[in-house]
Amino acid sequence: MPWKSSHRMLSNALQLLVFGALLGVAGAQTESVLYSFCSQKRCADGDSPSAGLVFDQKGNLYGTTANGGANGLYYGAVFKLTPKGKETVLHSFCAQTNCTDGENPEAGLIFDAKGNLYGTASSGGLYYNGCNVPGCGTVFKLTPAGQETVLNNFVGYYGYDPVAGVVFDQKGNLYGTTYYGGDYGEGVVFKLAPEGKEIVLYSFCAHDGSNCTDGANPNAGLVLDQKGNLYGTTYTGGALNKCHGVTLGCGVVFKITPEGKETVLYAFCSQDNCADGASPYGGLVVDNSGNLYGTTNIGGALNECFGFYDGCGVVFKITPEGKETVLHSFCSQSGCTDGALPYAGLVFDQKGNLYGTTYFGGAYNSSCIYGCGVVFKLTPKGKEITLYTFCSRANCTDGSNPEAGVILDRNGNLYGTTLFGGAYNPRACSNENGYYGCGTVFKITP
Repeated sequence: MPWKSSHRMLSNALQLLVFGALLGVAGAQTESVLYSFCSQKRCADGDSPSAGLVFDQKGNLYGTTANGGANGLYYGAVFKLTPKGKETVLHSFCAQTNCTDGENPEAGLIFDAKGNLYGTASSGGLYYNGCNVPGCGTVFKLTPAGQETVLNNFVGYYGYDPVAGVVFDQKGNLYGTTYYGGDYGEGVVFKLAPEGKEIVLYSFCAHDGSNCTDGANPNAGLVLDQKGNLYGTTYTGGALNKCHGVTLGCGVVFKITPEGKETVLYAFCSQDNCADGASPYGGLVVDNSGNLYGTTNIGGALNECFGFYDGCGVVFKITPEGKETVLHSFCSQSGCTDGALPYAGLVFDQKGNLYGTTYFGGAYNSSCIYGCGVVFKLTPKGKEITLYTFCSRANCTDGSNPEAGVILDRNGNLYGTTLFGGAYNPRACSNENGYYGCGTVFKITP
């Protein structure tokens, strides 16, 4: 099972280690930190953003932090950030007794036509003893003024632990995934009607009993095509290939019809040594021809990958018929300067270039044992360019370890979040790495 930013992070020894001089930025891009979290007492402004960002029409940025907020260090918040970097917390979770409004939002947000925001909280909500935490998570709506409404409270047999965001169809229905729960305990795809009724479209691990050849544990959200079909990834499950010691399979790309029929388009680790990738943690993007693009967290060419020898992840393309092509295997450069272990999905520009992030890798520095992550560009011909290496400034004031992807503005600037790093902060973050900062919102200018 993958770590989650608020519950399953690597130990401090693996995250940010030693003081020391840092090397320069890869490429000719300019990075600026728009905001460093935990700038207020007890991180009332939020802490550890694990999700990406969305724009409004005025260029303001909106996102979530998995922890922090006005109600305690471990509950999370929704924030707004102006183009000049002024932050406003729109909602601090656990504002209600027993966190019935939700807690730990780990996914990004979407807008409706009226400017309301929608998202998920991975825990909290109405108490249900079928979960390992108080409350199984929620789907919430937030008005522009910050008034929150819980649209759905998850319970175990209808799914729980929604770590991904939601998407709309043209009728105003919301769709998403939960990592656990459902008929077989391995996660679901759900539909939420505008009036709030939840329907489980599909429960994973329905095939072959415990083998889960249909996939298991979807960690990412969904994309819709024009016919209403849903596409996504699961972190585990699929064909029972030898997956670096994982017995449940290495994850799949799936399609689900509006009626709930599931088809596995591709099962990872179908090639020797998982050269085709393994364990997709992020979601998908689709081009005009219906091809799907994404990343896997591990697998790919057997580069050293910091001594793990598991492969450091790939960028892949899958045709509508299910043919997979590896566009790039990470850690293809000495010292993994091209990045390693991508956790997020991708975004296109108008020329067909893909952009994303990796959690580890990048130019060597002494503050991150495996590198502090990169922002990369992948051309349509498959050439990878490292646009920025994080922790290129002393004490990682430029940010460290991006877990989320990036978004583009009209001028080609990239915006995203880092889980750690930022302004020096002696206050303790939830990750106990306050010396190195509690996460950032960054901008990269071409």
